[in-house]
Amino acid sequence: MAVRIREYNDGDLEALRAIHAAQGFPYEFPDLRNPLFLTKLVLAGDETGAGGGKGIAGAALLRLTAEAYLLLDPKCGTPKERWQWLLGLHEATRRQAWERGLEDVHAWLPPEIAAKFGRRLARLGWVRDDEWTPYCKRLGATFELING
Repeated sequence: MAVRIREYNDGDLEALRAIHAAQGFPYEFPDLRNPLFLTKLVLAGDETGAGGGKGIAGAALLRLTAEAYLLLDPKCGTPKERWQWLLGLHEATRRQAWERGLEDVHAWLPPEIAAKFGRRLARLGWVRDDEWTPYCKRLGATFELING
């Protein structure tokens, strides 16, 4: 099967919608006009039918999201004061992220605080998402060679 990787164009939309529907995953097809999609690469087939005869065999799409870090001195103030400070930081950060166009923020909690602090995050509208299994690819200046 001869395929090539190229940039997405609007003419690919219906083929990608069909591939998404065929996969049957329970999420809506993303809005590829959204500028948060920083990478939109298409696996384009050839005229011999690679890509199911539609010319498209697949795509890789990367949408910008954010990882949250909270730095709050545990020796500063009372627990009640720290909670109030957290509320202020939370709202200011939420507002700024939204104004900058972000749609979601993710937090990974260290195991030693996950249960207790997780309940506090839930009070602020965060949801624990155990439905999907997260994986991480750390990108760096070097890369590993496959097969050699």
